[in-house]
Amino acid sequence: MKKAIIIRYCEIHLKGKNRGFFEKLLRENIKKSLKGLDFTFTAMHSRYLVEDFNDCDLQIIKEKLSKIAGIHTYSEALVVNNDLNEITNAVLSLCDNKSGTFKVETNRADKTFSPNSMETSMLLGGRLLEVYPSKLKVDVKKPSFTVYVDIREDGKSFIYTDVIHTLSGMPVGSAGKGLLLISGGIDSPVAGYMTCKRGMKIDCLHFHSYPYTGQAAKEKVVELTRRVGEYNGGINLYVVSFTKIQEEIHKKCPEEYMITMMRRFMIRIAERLALKLEDQAIITGESLGQVASQTIESITSSNSVVTMPVLRPLIMFDKNDIIDISRKIDTYETSILPYEDCCTVFLPEFPAIKPNLEKVIKAESVLDIEGLIEEAMSNIEVIKL
Repeated sequence: MKKAIIIRYCEIHLKGKNRGFFEKLLRENIKKSLKGLDFTFTAMHSRYLVEDFNDCDLQIIKEKLSKIAGIHTYSEALVVNNDLNEITNAVLSLCDNKSGTFKVETNRADKTFSPNSMETSMLLGGRLLEVYPSKLKVDVKKPSFTVYVDIREDGKSFIYTDVIHTLSGMPVGSAGKGLLLISGGIDSPVAGYMTCKRGMKIDCLHFHSYPYTGQAAKEKVVELTRRVGEYNGGINLYVVSFTKIQEEIHKKCPEEYMITMMRRFMIRIAERLALKLEDQAIITGESLGQVASQTIESITSSNSVVTMPVLRPLIMFDKNDIIDISRKIDTYETSILPYEDCCTVFLPEFPAIKPNLEKVIKAESVLDIEGLIEEAMSNIEVIKL
């Protein structure tokens, strides 16, 4: 009797003739994530199997699988031969520490196996009641747990009780590449996570305003990027100095348009970097109406300076919804650390909520836009995580 992990996908089933591409990519992502561990990997019909791993690595494997987009569920199973006695012993072993109500579900892909599925379930359920009469009781409608028995055609049977739901979504890399604007706040790491979940591989871009923002603020963003990278199969962070641009806007432009102009510069720089990296979209953590820079007028102003698509995964999310996801992916506590980012530097008292695009362009015309962008792009720091 040995252990195995059964991995299942869901949405890939809908891909028709392209399904093989997504299956192959998911296999590659799983193997890459588990690189360095000892195991064997087998592709079965609509599922994958991880076997022959060290027991001490089991928890590590499960944690890694929980962060791979495209995996719908997984189960830790006992593996035995297609023999009723071996299956019975595995079921008894699996239920030794359980109590409450149960039912047994048998899937008999091997039609040469006797008895049939319903009879096997009845025999196994009866045996459980014999061995554990004081702990277990049958309830086929609303059981506390279910014992799953999967009898395969290759002579192996898998017995398990738990089906762990994970990210679902699509394999990272199946939906192209994008560049995420990441700050030290709550929203942008969540936007990155949601983008990975839909299959887009991401790079990250952060704007740093030294000396107005310090090393601790930068390290905070590095840590947030690292955590997002766990869902991305690794990640690169590009850090751009934004100090000169902010100082020029502060000196020469109307105060109420400062945030609007900052966002326009960020989006311009993001597009140029994305083109160099062969990324196909810009991603932000904006949520409609959350702050002055996220009104429809402000978003329109930002969009007008680029031709590349700007994706906003959180655009219709409430703040509490975003916080819930940030807790789930373990970025919330880091995001709320009290270190400022560039968006809080030179913050005007009354920022324009509905900036007029013509007025913004006119106010911006006093700046050397190309020169400022080229200077910012000339010294980009790359951090590989």
